[in-house]
Amino acid sequence: MKYLTKFIFIFLGLSLALLTQTHEMNPARLSLEEGQDGSYSGLWMFPTNAVGLPAEVSFTDCEEKQRNLPEIQGKYLVSNIIINCEETLKGKEIAFKGLTRLTDALVSVKFLDQTTFEGLATINTPKFDIPQEVSIYPTSYFWLGIEHLLSGIDHMLFVFGLLFLVSGTLNLIKTITAFTIAHSITLALSVLEIITVPQASTEAFIALTIIYLALEVSEENRYDSTPWLIAFGFGLLHGLGFAGALTEIGISNENLLLSLLFFNIGIEAGQLMVLPFFGLIIYLLKSNKINIEVTAFASYFIGGLGTYWLIERVISI
Repeated sequence: MKYLTKFIFIFLGLSLALLTQTHEMNPARLSLEEGQDGSYSGLWMFPTNAVGLPAEVSFTDCEEKQRNLPEIQGKYLVSNIIINCEETLKGKEIAFKGLTRLTDALVSVKFLDQTTFEGLATINTPKFDIPQEVSIYPTSYFWLGIEHLLSGIDHMLFVFGLLFLVSGTLNLIKTITAFTIAHSITLALSVLEIITVPQASTEAFIALTIIYLALEVSEENRYDSTPWLIAFGFGLLHGLGFAGALTEIGISNENLLLSLLFFNIGIEAGQLMVLPFFGLIIYLLKSNKINIEVTAFASYFIGGLGTYWLIERVISI
């Protein structure tokens, strides 16, 4: 019976891996730049892995002069687009049709006065007006940071596993702080192109960290007093994964540091959102009311997912 239960937990982990995609936060992106003649030119990029037909974008009081047939470039269908507007796009509406819960649209418009608008359209807010006074703060990257953390099943699974190694409030603070500092360091270094690591290899190593964490969870007392060491060491790798996602999304050089800062703050906000939920789950599972070997079974579950992701990512290299 014991071995059957182990098999069930491993099977559940592998099934979840097959039904989920990690690091697949590829929002559509509209990037425009204002020209001297009142026209706006740029790119409309829609992810190839999105479900359904590509979303459409429209502009109020503007005429679309050109849009090429989309070409596949990496993970995106890319079209060149040119629109003519009688007046500036400031104060005008941009609307999207066909967005889904898995595909948002990041909008970036650079104006002649050197200001840049950054906005995010979602299935719940598929249209918005560009303000007359453009904020210098790229807050859309904050929401993208939250979205990336919540959609990155491997990151959340790693945080979930870390909680099994933590005992006491002080250790919890140390562990989460160490993970935050570590991934912030490599996120910044990678986005600023100080270090460069192939994204496919990074993803495979992240899967390895999850497998190792599963082994540590099964040996509960090995790092029980210093789980922050694991959090910091492996957080460096997870930061490279965050950087790869941000690079795929695209980030303007004009707001590079601010966009990086807001994206990182969004990741931390998402992390703080899931921590109480994960902590409550672990507390309930470890309570006397549930008579199962929670720690052992959690290691099988985490290890099953990590193994699947490792094989999948090594094959794709």
